[in-house]
Amino acid sequence: MEKTIYIRMRHRVQARLSEKVRVEDLAQIIAPEEVLPIIRKLVIYEISEKDKNIVVIDLMKVISKIIEAVRAVEIQTIGPQQTIIEVIYKKKRVSIPFFLLIWLLLFFGSAMAIMNFHDDVSMKTVQEKLYTIITGLKEPKPLLFQIPYSIGLGLGMILFFNHIFRKRINEEPSPLEVEMFNYQMDLDNYVVIHENEESMKQLDDH
Repeated sequence: MEKTIYIRMRHRVQARLSEKVRVEDLAQIIAPEEVLPIIRKLVIYEISEKDKNIVVIDLMKVISKIIEAVRAVEIQTIGPQQTIIEVIYKKKRVSIPFFLLIWLLLFFGSAMAIMNFHDDVSMKTVQEKLYTIITGLKEPKPLLFQIPYSIGLGLGMILFFNHIFRKRINEEPSPLEVEMFNYQMDLDNYVVIHENEESMKQLDDH
C-alpha cells in the first residue's frame, strides 16, 4: 500500500555558508511516522561560495530526493513550487565614525527636505496669516503656531512609521513596511521566474 506524503514548500528561508539544507528546512511535511524522520533529514542542497546571495530550490528536486529515499509513496503538494534560500554571510561590524557620518547625512538631509518643502508652499506666510486672522495682531514670528506644528510634525512621523526606536507602537504594519513587503515579493517573483528561464535554457542546450 502506498504511503501518502503531503509537502508544502516554504516561501523563503535563510542558510549560512557550507550549511546543508534539508527537507525540514525547505518545507512543511505530513507523512507516516515510520518515514517522517527519514524524509525530514534528507539533504537537498549544500550552500557554497558560488551560490552568492540567493539559491532557488524547485519542488521537483525535493520530490525526486524523497522518491529515492522512500519508495512506494504518493506525494501531494500544496502551496508554492519553489523555495528561495537567502545565503547569510558574516556581517562586517560598522565603525562608529562611519555610523555617525551616515546618521548626520540622513538627519540634515531630512531636515533640508522638510525646510525646502515648507519654503515651496510658503508655510511661514500661511502661519502668519492664520495668526493675524485668529488674534487680529500681526506677528512676524508666530511661535504660537510654529512650536505646536513642529511637535506635531515629529509625532506624525513617529505614528507614520509606527516605531519609537526599536519599539513598535501597535501590531499594524506601517506604510513603509507594507511597501518593503511588496518590493520583496516582487523581487522574489523575479528571482523565481528568472531561475525557471535559466533552467529551461539548460534543458534546451542538452
